[in-house]
Amino acid sequence: MTPPSKTRRTVLTRGSWPETQRLTSVLRRETVGGVLLIIAAIIALIWANTPWSGAYEALRDFHIGPASLHLNLSLSEWAADGLLAIFFFVVGLELKREFVAGDLRDPRRAALPVVAAIGGMVCPAVIYVLINRGGAVDGWAIPTATDIAFALAVLAVINTHLPAALRTFLLTLAVVDDLLAVTVIAIFYTSKLDLPFLAAAVVPIALFALAVQRRISSPWLLVPLALVAWWLVHLSGVHATVAGVLLGFTVPVLAKHGEPDEHGPAERFEHAIRPLSTGFAVPVFAFFAAGVTVGGLTGLTDSLGDKVTLGIIAGLVAGKLIGITATTYLTAKLTRAELDSELAWIDVAGVALLGGIGFTVSLLVGELAFAGDHTSADHVRIGVLFGTVTAAILATVVLRARNRVYRALDEAEARDDDGDGIPDVYQHPR
Repeated sequence: MTPPSKTRRTVLTRGSWPETQRLTSVLRRETVGGVLLIIAAIIALIWANTPWSGAYEALRDFHIGPASLHLNLSLSEWAADGLLAIFFFVVGLELKREFVAGDLRDPRRAALPVVAAIGGMVCPAVIYVLINRGGAVDGWAIPTATDIAFALAVLAVINTHLPAALRTFLLTLAVVDDLLAVTVIAIFYTSKLDLPFLAAAVVPIALFALAVQRRISSPWLLVPLALVAWWLVHLSGVHATVAGVLLGFTVPVLAKHGEPDEHGPAERFEHAIRPLSTGFAVPVFAFFAAGVTVGGLTGLTDSLGDKVTLGIIAGLVAGKLIGITATTYLTAKLTRAELDSELAWIDVAGVALLGGIGFTVSLLVGELAFAGDHTSADHVRIGVLFGTVTAAILATVVLRARNRVYRALDEAEARDDDGDGIPDVYQHPR
């Protein structure tokens, strides 16, 4: 008698209903932030190419802050070092939530987005270095980032009904991508390290951790501790946004037994701070970072012919597409897993193209890689803008071509014949 064949493992399946609800809520808020980000970037780009571009540059370079504390920074620096620390605090909360209670807590489910994120980082970096070999290789990390808010804004504009499994994969991939980006910034873009200040930063971070572990949520205590931690990390030479991630990591995810709120502190903090991050911090950064004076058709042609620009565009578009799609495919084959029967590999390619939308963190890394080099910095901005727009257009073409399939899946994922508030596909999986 022939033994029954083992059921093969399936990748890119939809998760549980509670996790899908949480991710849907996060994605909805990120979409709004992405639209604001795009509007801010467009305003900056238009302003920087008008006769009043000097006023934009004067505003961007206007310095404010106490010099005695080494905080006499330009508004652009305040946006990159200060406001983005809020964004990275939310990133820290997301990472902690994913590793403790999300998809990343299960090694089997975590393997795919982790490997895909690594592939989506290595391949763009290699392409950039190959194009810029012997030249400006310091910008290798610029095309490695994914801007989830921008990507979701694109999805909202093209009105595609992306299935839950692909939305989950995209968000989890972006979360891992953020972790890798923070690691790269901390290790490769720290020009000088002042260990006494870095050691001193441990004190307010530890006090912040102690407070949140004891369920103290008073902003009168937590905000001063966070500001001191941010200041000391800034003085240490490590990019100050890293302080935001470290503080986010300290916040507990799970609620204690007997707590009146079923949501843990991390989720409550995220609900409170994400609107500030997506609605103000990131759009303001985009406004100051995206404004580049193109200089007419000749200037644009010269910029597009520069190797830095070409490396970024090729990395964001081809690098992300190849890196994410290839590693996802190889992971499935090496683990003898099958793609979910409702999806096709072209769907993975569409998500990979969305991963090439690398706006916010790409611009930040560009500022760090070419600090003081205004020509290269302008080429970075043009490369990031062109790469992001190209990836968005290609993703639109691929995903819109599959929208009929997505619409049918979306209808199935919303169907609730028994009227209990939980879609049937989450109660009766195939």
